[in-house]
Amino acid sequence: MSYILQGQTGDWEVVMGLEVHAQITADSKLFSGAATDFGAEPNSQVSLVDAGFPGMLPVLNKVCVEKAVKTGLGLKAEINPVSVFERKNYFYPDLPTGYQISQYLHPIVGKGVIEIDLADGSTRQIGITRLHLEQDAGKSIHDQHPTKSYVDLNRAGCALMEIVSEPDLRSPEEAAAYLNKLRMILRYLETCDGNMEEGSMRADVNLSVRKVGVKEYGTRCEIKNVNSIKAVTMAIEYEARRQIEVIEGGGKINQETRLWDPVKGETRSMRSKEDAHDYRYFPDPDLLPLKLETKWIEEIKQTLPELPDEKKNRFKGEYGLPTYDAGVLVAEKIRADYFEEVAKGADAKLAANWVINELLGALNKDGKTLEETPVKAVQLRGLIALISDNTISGKIAKDVFAEMFVSGKEAAAIVEEKGLKQVTDTGAIEKIIDEVIAENPDNVAEYRSGKDKLFGFFVGQVMKKMQGKGNPAAINDILKKKLSS
Repeated sequence: MSYILQGQTGDWEVVMGLEVHAQITADSKLFSGAATDFGAEPNSQVSLVDAGFPGMLPVLNKVCVEKAVKTGLGLKAEINPVSVFERKNYFYPDLPTGYQISQYLHPIVGKGVIEIDLADGSTRQIGITRLHLEQDAGKSIHDQHPTKSYVDLNRAGCALMEIVSEPDLRSPEEAAAYLNKLRMILRYLETCDGNMEEGSMRADVNLSVRKVGVKEYGTRCEIKNVNSIKAVTMAIEYEARRQIEVIEGGGKINQETRLWDPVKGETRSMRSKEDAHDYRYFPDPDLLPLKLETKWIEEIKQTLPELPDEKKNRFKGEYGLPTYDAGVLVAEKIRADYFEEVAKGADAKLAANWVINELLGALNKDGKTLEETPVKAVQLRGLIALISDNTISGKIAKDVFAEMFVSGKEAAAIVEEKGLKQVTDTGAIEKIIDEVIAENPDNVAEYRSGKDKLFGFFVGQVMKKMQGKGNPAAINDILKKKLSS
């Protein structure tokens, strides 16, 4: 799907790559035993290593290495048997050592690929350049004192995976689809929780513009630490327009790092963009090269779950679901698991409709997550069974579901208590239909003279008399026969 921006001098396109910082779900930091709990008291989870005390040596966390490898495998990427930790030198008040331990020339994970799904039903392959391990910096806090800034080092040293894409993205929609799919994969793998609002997944957007048809890249700007998918799309739209206006106004784009201001809805300059040589990378003298055994990588590979794309294709093939429904169901692993439990021995398409439209709709309305649902999968399966065997109609089922959602009761118990069983006795249905026909002679005459649309009126009248309990198929069949005789 092309995303073309019209300028005063012609049509422009956007070229983007994303750098995503994903915090690894681990109980301790990358090079220390300090805890990583979100929301702890400031500076309460800081070891001497994190605080940069002299003589403190980093000790690599094996769990973090394992999760980085697992993520690489989930991204269908090359796992490098040898990688090197390097020092990336720069000064921030919340970086006590004056350098960040990261990877550059020899990352743990090499090239991979993510397939993104777009709104028009098409897909695109977005290349992954690399995934490298690094420690996070601390956090500077500027809004708690009129003249002072505070530093919280709780986050300092937390393990990050920096996942760098190729410059393959061409629109805000593609960037959003890429982030959604990446977050989905990370959550399936359980290597990062993907909570952008808590800062455990953050995106840097590298963006340039060029005239349509031009192959050379323009000068890029980096929009740093954008913490929601909506903000990413808004920042892209603003920054692309800004760059086009600068160039068409005779100006020049400077390679720089910019910040997204969500209040003003604009990007603003933060600092000139550093290149690798500005950071004076060199191998960390306290850490040996990381060497991975092939056997260990294979063992990790065996633990991979069924990932979203594979699960979506299976749902389409095994359950006969349309692409959209399968995509909605696999968006969260817990949602896919819930659906499969509902679909056991049930009509899969009916199960998908009830999960997507009724259950997710009710949860969304109540501001609840699927973990908090009062209707368990086995209970929803029970409701669907009552529809399938004609015990209740689809219309009554919605009323039963609403009661289940409030009370947590079984569908069969609600149907029994309220006397909601569907009337399938053709004799009883025929009697009501005769009454409706007798009460509406004018409408009967009009229907028989060719006004077929009145059929719905008769169905409604019969259903009304039967309080919605009549079997729709039986009503339609008998009514057609009676009206045409």
